[in-house]
Order: sequence, then C-alpha cells, then structure tokens
Amino acid sequence: MTAFRDARPADGPELAAMAARSFTETFGTLYPPADLRAFLDRTFGEAGLIAHLGDPAYRVRIAIRDDRIVGFAKIGPVDFPGDWGDATVELCQLYVLGECHGAGIGPALMDWALATARNEGYGRMVLSVYVDNHHARRFYERRGFVEVGRYDFVVGETIDDDRIMALSL
Repeated sequence: MTAFRDARPADGPELAAMAARSFTETFGTLYPPADLRAFLDRTFGEAGLIAHLGDPAYRVRIAIRDDRIVGFAKIGPVDFPGDWGDATVELCQLYVLGECHGAGIGPALMDWALATARNEGYGRMVLSVYVDNHHARRFYERRGFVEVGRYDFVVGETIDDDRIMALSL
C-alpha cells in the first residue's frame, strides 16, 4: 500500500536520492556522465530539491511504500523564460520509480498537484516534458495539458528539446 504526505526538510537526503535514481533510470543513457552528475547535483542537491523543502514558494508531496520514498511531485514558481504571470504555477517534477509504474502513484500525485494549485488560487499550470518522452506526454495530455511552446532543458553541457505544456485550472 502507498501512503502520501507532504515532504519535510528531514526527507531531503532520501528524496534527493530517489529523484536522482528515477531521473537516471529514465534518462541516464542520454547524457555523458559528467553532464548527468552536474545536473543531478544542481537539481536534487543542497541548492535544489533539498532547499525547496524548506521554501514556502514550493509544495512537495511524497509517495511512500514499504517505508521508503518511491515518488514525488513538486510545484512552484515558473522557471521557464517568458512572462507567465502570477496566476501560473509550474509542475516542476513528477517522478515515480520504475518499479512502481502502474500502481496509481503518478495519477495520485498529479491529482494532488492540480488540487493544491487550484486551492492556492492559480489559474494555470505549466510543465516541461522531453520531446521523446511519449509516455509522459500522453499522461499529461489525458489530463488536458496542451503544448504551448518549446524549452531548452539543460543537463550539464547537453541541451535537450523539451515541450512546454499548459492546463487552465
């Protein structure tokens, strides 16, 4: 059985390790090792995800199974270039370990992210998704997200082609 709760600063090291594992499982073969390490350290390390657990601008929800974190969703300020306005929130990350795919964790975390954004008064949610991550794109499209632009997603020295998707809340 999976339990869900808001993340706490004390969850930081375990959550960062889970996030790095999930990203590496999905995308690790796309990058040179040095680029991957730089991205994981910046995104999930002390100045990234771990710091966001204590930052009131972000909300993070974790999924726990067998006493370990197996998934999470994070919403917060929009990090893409452009003028998104104060009524827009970003789904910064939604990760579930591969061994837990199909267990309903991703949909539950997405439901939490959408409900939290609406409850906090946001009128739109945006996210970026790798152009060739067809599974994730279909997941978001089933929830009503539509493509609204492109984004250069930086992983170390590698630039990926991401798509920005948006949903009116």
